[in-house]
Amino acid sequence: MNMAKTDAISPCPCGAPKIFGKCCGELLSGKRKASTAEQLMRSRYSAFVTRDADYLLATLAPEKASGFDPEQIKADNNEWLGLEIIATHKGGILDQHGMVEFIARFRDNGRDHALHEISRFERRNGNWLYIDGEFPETSPGNITASPTNTGRNDPCPCGSGKKYKKCCG
Repeated sequence: MNMAKTDAISPCPCGAPKIFGKCCGELLSGKRKASTAEQLMRSRYSAFVTRDADYLLATLAPEKASGFDPEQIKADNNEWLGLEIIATHKGGILDQHGMVEFIARFRDNGRDHALHEISRFERRNGNWLYIDGEFPETSPGNITASPTNTGRNDPCPCGSGKKYKKCCG
């Protein structure tokens, strides 16, 4: 899904059966906060689709923000194709921690990729934040590297051709 196709009345990029303006659009605009880890995960995916670097930074744990490059997000030319939630563990409205396993599909330079990640989230001061993620072993064609095995200056395992620190890191 391209950024230009996402407006208040378009289907939400996160895959929920709602229009963007009544789903992730409300989170990205600040009208409401994510009440679960999965909602935050979905809204962060929508923020990648819409190139909303401010939202991505605001929902990132502060201790992880030093490696975040908002200009990289704004300049991203990936075509985001869809989000599939595989599983969630905790992360509900009464939890303080949660995990969401997902596959985000995208096209970069004419090649299709699938980012398979298990993301960790924490609720701090009433707000869900993305902490980090790991890449589980996946089927051929999907990303298999783990952030613990990928150095900051290594090529990003998502296949973008960019350094890990400038992409998914």
